[in-house]
Amino acid sequence: MKASQFFIATLKEAPADAEILSHRLMLRAGLIRRLAAGIYNYMPMGLRVIRKVEAIIREEMNRAGAIELLMPVVQPAELWQESGRFQQYGPELLRVKDRHERDFVIQPTSEEVITDIARQELRSYKQLPKNFYHIQTKFRDERRPRFGLMRGREFTMKDAYSFDRDPAAAVKSYEVMLSAYRAIFDRFGLRYRAVAADSGTIGGDLSQEFQVIADTGEDAIAYCPTSDYAANIELAEAVAPSKSRAAATQALTKTPTPGKSTCEDVAALLAVPLASTVKSLVLATDERNKAGDLLETTVWLLLVRGDHSLNEVKAGKVPGLKAGFRFATLAEIEDHFGCKPGYLGAVGTKKPVKVIADRAVVQMSDFIGGANVADFHFTGVNWGRDLPEPDFVADIRNVVAGDPSPDGKGVLAVQRGIEVGHVFYLGTKYSAAMNATYLDETGKPRLFEMGCYGIGVTRILGAAIEQNHDARGVIWPDAMAPFTLVLCPIGYDRSETVRAQADALHEQLGRIGIDVMLDDRGERPGAMFADWELIGVPHRVVISERGLKEGTVEYQGRRDAAATSMTVADVIAKFSAWRQQAPVVA
Repeated sequence: MKASQFFIATLKEAPADAEILSHRLMLRAGLIRRLAAGIYNYMPMGLRVIRKVEAIIREEMNRAGAIELLMPVVQPAELWQESGRFQQYGPELLRVKDRHERDFVIQPTSEEVITDIARQELRSYKQLPKNFYHIQTKFRDERRPRFGLMRGREFTMKDAYSFDRDPAAAVKSYEVMLSAYRAIFDRFGLRYRAVAADSGTIGGDLSQEFQVIADTGEDAIAYCPTSDYAANIELAEAVAPSKSRAAATQALTKTPTPGKSTCEDVAALLAVPLASTVKSLVLATDERNKAGDLLETTVWLLLVRGDHSLNEVKAGKVPGLKAGFRFATLAEIEDHFGCKPGYLGAVGTKKPVKVIADRAVVQMSDFIGGANVADFHFTGVNWGRDLPEPDFVADIRNVVAGDPSPDGKGVLAVQRGIEVGHVFYLGTKYSAAMNATYLDETGKPRLFEMGCYGIGVTRILGAAIEQNHDARGVIWPDAMAPFTLVLCPIGYDRSETVRAQADALHEQLGRIGIDVMLDDRGERPGAMFADWELIGVPHRVVISERGLKEGTVEYQGRRDAAATSMTVADVIAKFSAWRQQAPVVA
């Protein structure tokens, strides 16, 4: 490929609305262009990266025995109504009507459609197991699309769905996909972790995320450096303290804390450790009849240690909160506690509330909590003496670095990550809702056991850049780069010698299968180098008259601090060896 035949559209500055580094670099490098909020054109340079990502995914999915098909972007609402997700999914699901006023959705995922295919096409146990996948456009109507491709509304995703006879077979399919995903991300050349995760709105019992490690990641990952344990912080277990609760040594005292409404401020005022305070969070659950009328509201008080933070995913698994909860209104808080937030506590509530204490809190003694009176806190609070034991004790907090690892093999560390893949064991969640069955050996209908496996194809571009960049621009891993190698001839438009050698090398490299770009634009060296460093091509060869007189060219890897003189033969040999080692990507 020659630059004069391609389309290169680099920018010196990113648009003002580009919020994070990957978004800015993708715009500056000419990979994408914004069309509307959360919707982007994939420009030729960016599309080359996408196609390479897709090719790796296809090769490994096919190798794992998955079968590619293609499901539509527009799907009939009836299928989503069958599964119950037409209303449950919320406003992120874009609902549309056709000219006949029939309801459709712009699909964010395809569990319903693939389940419909399976119930029509997979009639016998003899046809199982099966795993279907497609790479397709998705749409999620994000309230606040941001960060470029990281949280856009329209995106490309690979989603796969396995169908099995029983749970044991389904787990085997899950493990096959887990291995395939590891192979995919290994080939991308990204640093990543596969971590235990919550299944969220997809549902299911077994779930792991693939997180690309990046300091700017939205997710926090807890892992043990001395073992294989790793989990999204939403799921990572905070192990119960091993020490039993100490006996009370302090009297319950109503202590003035004027204007100090946070645990941090109270601890500083009283000169005590933050870990001796308890923060109060108030939730509410609403019981409704079938018509949607409110029957009863229950107020819940959740207690976590002052130096810890509430984990809402874990809280949502506590009995009584599983059906859904919300944060209590100010009116509900004042009605039950007689006080505004900032001074709330479990001692002396105005009305009864359900109390859920974190594992760490229930082991505390002589702790500090709100007095339910403005500008006052109780010190010397003790379970049993000053307040009854909680209604529920549960792990409802986020783990922190230094916590014991749940596998007992060390302590936890925490790092940031960007979720780019997710595997789920769904069980019969969708097959039961949609009556998707096959006939077993006895001729009896049985529900399919299903798995679901997704990779955010376009999101991977943003994640890769967040992980791989420097002050000059993107640094693509070899497997994902739009071009493997760029030839930068100095004076291509002026020197016959340079032009002839550049053209010859370009042809030779192309013949051995190297994805090479020849910059024949006649740009000044500084501008030419800046463009390709911004775009992130991982290998560069500079051809100049001075070097050719000495029989050499200059090779430099994108991460290299300096160039290395090589003969043209050495360059051919280097990339011939590279080509033999690199997996073939169509």
